[in-house]
Amino acid sequence: MKKKHIFRGAATALVTPFKDGEVNYIELKRLIEYQIAGGISAVAVCATTGEAPTLSDKEHQQIISFSAEVVNRRVPLIAGTGSNDISHAVSMSKQAAKNGADALLVVTPYYNRATEQGLISGYNRIADSTELPVIVYNVPSRTGVNVSRKVYRALAEHPNVAAVKEASGDIAAIASLISECADSLDVYSGNDDMIVPLLSLGGQGVISVLSNILPSAVSRICAEWFSGRWREASELQLKYMPLIRALFSQVNPIPVKTALGELGFDTLEMRLPMCEMDEEPRRELLWQMKRLGL
Repeated sequence: MKKKHIFRGAATALVTPFKDGEVNYIELKRLIEYQIAGGISAVAVCATTGEAPTLSDKEHQQIISFSAEVVNRRVPLIAGTGSNDISHAVSMSKQAAKNGADALLVVTPYYNRATEQGLISGYNRIADSTELPVIVYNVPSRTGVNVSRKVYRALAEHPNVAAVKEASGDIAAIASLISECADSLDVYSGNDDMIVPLLSLGGQGVISVLSNILPSAVSRICAEWFSGRWREASELQLKYMPLIRALFSQVNPIPVKTALGELGFDTLEMRLPMCEMDEEPRRELLWQMKRLGL
């Protein structure tokens, strides 16, 4: 079942800026404009990098609505609406559609987790509740749940389940997924250190953390690959590997918000349990940014 692409290339999993405990909408607009000016193919808000678990439902939907106004259809707006409570995910997904989202990024249920049948039933219920395309977000290091090929095959049958953000880091499993489901599910890398490897297997792009600070560079990696300049894409991937490692030296989004702060964005405030970056990994992050002329 062939489905329409949500995007092809690089999307940014955007941070959420705070000021004095509140969402900083002035800075959020600045960040979105920086992404679009950098040539990014889509923007994702209210996901892991956006500290979604710390947002109230009201804040969550206000961010989606505000972002939709700023983006103004220039690129697709992807809204994180996953939950460990499927009824809550359905409610958030319906509201996100009303507030201008173009697609939904739905993380697997966490903490209470799920069986394979539970995942299939849960995602189908969410997909049944909306006309928007759904991206299944597989990030077992955070959720304790890994989506199996059986689950992907079943979800691929739903017309609204359009894509996968794969952050398992298991390249063999991702290769099998693409081999079996490429005609019905687009696969995006959820790991910046695996952009080119995943593209080489037939992936459609990346939902990136690195692109918060380097939207043009991450966009270029994808553009070079899709233009057939595979060596150039690989060289860029390798060039940014030390910075990628530094951006994940502590829990995301602590390092990337620190890096954006160094670039002049007002992003240093986080909500607990996210906190200020430790000094040693911070020094390494700043060194890698300096090495690249940032």
